Amino acid sequence: MNVLIVDDNKAAADLLQELLSLHDHTARCTYTAQQALDAAAAESFDAALIDLTLPDFPGTEVARRLRASTAEGTPKLLVAISGFSAQDAGGKAAEGLFDHHLQKPIDIDELGRILAQT
Repeated sequence: MNVLIVDDNKAAADLLQELLSLHDHTARCTYTAQQALDAAAAESFDAALIDLTLPDFPGTEVARRLRASTAEGTPKLLVAISGFSAQDAGGKAAEGLFDHHLQKPIDIDELGRILAQT
């Protein structure tokens, strides 16, 4: 799978990219919401892992814009990643936008199971 990683923590994003490559996936890191939207417009992705707290605007807005996009290659699987639990992260703003929520630090085995379902 080709996975878009959206996280302002560069070290965490880069490590996740390396872990995904070890599991035979390709991934591209972006570190702001706008970089993520630009990448999604320029390249096809199967999934997006989106941090909910980004410096320019919230990850929920990234998800909302990706869901609204009709462009081919827009990721269909959206996974929220956050330091908060699913109950605490995003609240009403995140409802219905994400297919899954993973709490940091990411359990790579759980992520693998999610990606395998697609």
